[in-house]
Amino acid sequence: MKKIGLLPRLIIGIIAGILIGMTQIEILTRILITFSGIFGQFLNYIIPLLIIGFIVPGIAELGDEAGRLLGITAGLAYLSTIIAGSLAFLGARSILPSLIKTGADIGANGVEISPIFELQIEPIMGVMAALVTAFVLGLGIAAIKGKTMLSFMNEFQGIIEKVIENIIIPLLPIYIAGIFAEMAFSGEAFQTLAVFGRVFILVIAMHIGYIILQYLLAGSVSGKNPFAAIKNMLPAYFTAIGTQSSAATIPVTLKSTKKNNVSDEIAEFVIPLCATVHLAGSTITLTTCAIAVMLLQGTVLTFAQVFPFILMLGVTMIAAPGVPGGAVMAALGLLSSMLGFSEANLGLMMALYMAQDSFGTAANITGDGAISILVDKIAGKNNK
Repeated sequence: MKKIGLLPRLIIGIIAGILIGMTQIEILTRILITFSGIFGQFLNYIIPLLIIGFIVPGIAELGDEAGRLLGITAGLAYLSTIIAGSLAFLGARSILPSLIKTGADIGANGVEISPIFELQIEPIMGVMAALVTAFVLGLGIAAIKGKTMLSFMNEFQGIIEKVIENIIIPLLPIYIAGIFAEMAFSGEAFQTLAVFGRVFILVIAMHIGYIILQYLLAGSVSGKNPFAAIKNMLPAYFTAIGTQSSAATIPVTLKSTKKNNVSDEIAEFVIPLCATVHLAGSTITLTTCAIAVMLLQGTVLTFAQVFPFILMLGVTMIAAPGVPGGAVMAALGLLSSMLGFSEANLGLMMALYMAQDSFGTAANITGDGAISILVDKIAGKNNK
């Protein structure tokens, strides 16, 4: 029997939550929001561990490959991620205020309802402490070439991935159901659903626009036809939509990139690396969805608030694309610590992100092909 995908399960969770909330049967709604509260506390606990588990191996393994091409590739990937997030902010701030009614605070205009009980699960450290710890350990392992520590951190990353795949992702639809049950009980659910559709369309349009921009730049530098190059990358794009994982799509991305006459050596170095460090599509989605969620709360984010968040996203999400939904999981700590997201905000953010996760991944890996063209051109000039 074929397993139901995450997106259908999320849709079922949203519909079930709304129906339960609309019945106004208080005990059912309270059971759901009790679960959502406990699950939210577990997320708060796991976020610092997730940051350490993703970032430390990523930095340590990059350090082992240190060299000129690594610096060029990682620099281009990070710059692309920052530009993508900045353009997404400008687009979202220009368009979303006309699509979203600001000040619709979740649950603020209707009947309040409380969970049956609450469970406090304190994280072992704060988000910023986890980030600093991850940098210290990652750079330290790279410097001393600590094989034992790297092996330990890789195994720790495997544990965190299993937690995401076997606990967080399966239970996420129930968590989302609890959030929507509370909103339906208090009369805010349908307005939020309308926002989902508008944001989804805007995000996909931004993905496509940024992919074209990347290939126009790569084409102008290399002399290649940008639209022919994009056509060659379409198999990778559609494969990523199915896999929801940059890492799982690497074989197809490699094959598509080589069709653009990128040398084997460059393609085989750049594509696996960019699957870890190039997150333009995910950053577009997270930035746009963050602005949408805060607009629902009546908060208008400024570029001065969002730009540091974008800068940190490019580092915090290292290695996260290997796991479906990993990017938003890695970003949860930043959303709460830097943008002030509440637990309900984080739940909405995950629902919004997961609904288009496959398209964000597809935008990430399609952009990897453009970076490969640029690096191939730079390396070719230097070799000559």
